[in-house]
Amino acid sequence: MFRSSIALTTSFLYVVLHLISPLQAADQPNVVIVITDDQGYGDLSCHGNPVLKTPKIDELYAESVRLNDYHVSPTCSPTRAALLTGHWTNRTGVWHTIMGRSMIRENEVTMGQVFKDAGYATGMFGKWHLGDNYPYRPEDRGYTEVLRHGGGGVGQTPDYWDNAYFDGSYWHNGTPEPVKGFCTDVFFDYAKRFIREQKKAKKPFLAYISTNAPHGPMHSPEEFSEPYASLNNVGLQNFFGMIANIDHNVGQLRDFLDQEGLTENTIFIFTTDNGSSSGWRLFNADMRAGKGSMYDGGHRVPFFVHWPKGNLTGGRDVEPITAHVDVLPTLIELCKIAAPQNVKFDGRSIVPLLQDNATDWPDRILVTDSQRVKDPIKWRQSSVMTSKWRLINGKQLYDIKNDPGQESDVASGHPQVVERLTNFYDAWWEELLPTFSNATAIALGHPKDNPTRLTSHDWITTKMTPWNQSQVRKAMNGEENTGFWNVNVVEDGEYEFRLRRWPEEIDLPIDAPLPPGADVPGVKAYRTTPGKQIEPVRASIQIGEMIEKGEFKTTKIVKPGEKEIVFNLKLKAGKTRLTTLFKTDDGTEYGAYFVYVTKQPANKN
Repeated sequence: MFRSSIALTTSFLYVVLHLISPLQAADQPNVVIVITDDQGYGDLSCHGNPVLKTPKIDELYAESVRLNDYHVSPTCSPTRAALLTGHWTNRTGVWHTIMGRSMIRENEVTMGQVFKDAGYATGMFGKWHLGDNYPYRPEDRGYTEVLRHGGGGVGQTPDYWDNAYFDGSYWHNGTPEPVKGFCTDVFFDYAKRFIREQKKAKKPFLAYISTNAPHGPMHSPEEFSEPYASLNNVGLQNFFGMIANIDHNVGQLRDFLDQEGLTENTIFIFTTDNGSSSGWRLFNADMRAGKGSMYDGGHRVPFFVHWPKGNLTGGRDVEPITAHVDVLPTLIELCKIAAPQNVKFDGRSIVPLLQDNATDWPDRILVTDSQRVKDPIKWRQSSVMTSKWRLINGKQLYDIKNDPGQESDVASGHPQVVERLTNFYDAWWEELLPTFSNATAIALGHPKDNPTRLTSHDWITTKMTPWNQSQVRKAMNGEENTGFWNVNVVEDGEYEFRLRRWPEEIDLPIDAPLPPGADVPGVKAYRTTPGKQIEPVRASIQIGEMIEKGEFKTTKIVKPGEKEIVFNLKLKAGKTRLTTLFKTDDGTEYGAYFVYVTKQPANKN
């Protein structure tokens, strides 16, 4: 009896230790995810594009398991939020790409954190677009190695000033680092360095390679755009050129994995973030519309997964409908790692589909929508989907199997289908509705991001905000182009606010013009816009209840030649709103496009 108890105890301890310890690196599968930006389902030659050539991705296609009816969100940030959390994008707080609605809520557990907790090294390279400040950056959300640009693309307002696809600087683990070369080449190069380091350390890895290409503005290395010169459209030439360059990098990365002996046990995924922004007008694989649309051309995209050791090979199609919310729960099951505690995924593991052993797979209903507004609107640009049906905006119904171009609305002939999909959407909306008011807020005074760099990209407004550096150079102004930031003052104390027209990188006076920057191949770069001179005479700041009778309580005179206006304020901890303005003699208002906020040491004085 005693010997039996020892045996049971020993067996129990072995099981516990096995469960709480990561597998050896030789057994644990690595994960590489390549996700491109604005490349649609039809922007691949393996999907029939008659002009674009993507031979390396075609090879991956031929060797992979392919999700043939895979859906994302119609725009970039929302897709990333759902992919990385397994939650409906509207649940995560990310339903827009700008205006403070592209920051992933602090309570969301990302793929990076899940894999980090499982003992993986986690790398993120390229486009994050889920927040540029604490606590939203990739380095705050589980990624141990990060090289990223700012905002939603190279040259957008949060990006390092005057970046334009070639050379420039990117944030390497939080610090700007000069680089040489085309952006996509740089991101793949840093990813390969990261992978080599993990192999040397005998540590499993997750490499999330998220290119900004082929998102506009359309810039490509000329060697890749030149084969498409006959298109007689500079934008499309460079759009295809960027995809050709991505194809080249995918091929090089797969060769690298072969050379390093990592291919056999690496889950390699290629996908994209939404429908085509440009190529769909030339070829769209029989689908309707492109990026931003509720029709399939806006959100049905490629998804190829290749893993020799896991028998995910052979060029096989998965036909049932799947979505971005399925990716994280699927990877958790494939890698045999722990799911985050107290998290219920909106997606589900599709491992049975990938392994071709699904029995009684349900007739699922999925939802995607495009909420490019301050606050979500019910039924706005929405698609409620099954493998057979698409209910668009709650009104139009399409039989996608017989009508892939979504040309014939058959709602009147299928009232029961409309009712079923409507009931699902109504319940989905009612569940998410209470979360919409839980607005994200940028932390002020947190030691991991002090000083905090705020940009107009994240102004909250009902109109438009200067989200790229060309718009900042033009000095977008007036009621439609000013807004506020939601901020979270981390602790009581004194805070310094530095209001700037131009970012610190160029160190110019508020009233200085800025000459155009150098161009790059392709369309005009953001930095080629001349920087408009403004001549404000007053600067104002409003935070929280610091307002009396509609006037700012804190105002300072702006003198000619000043580079920044500094306010020092004693603040209480908590969430609040921050607005900063420059005003000219004639009453024209400009938001301070860049504000640097520093929590002062408690013993400063």
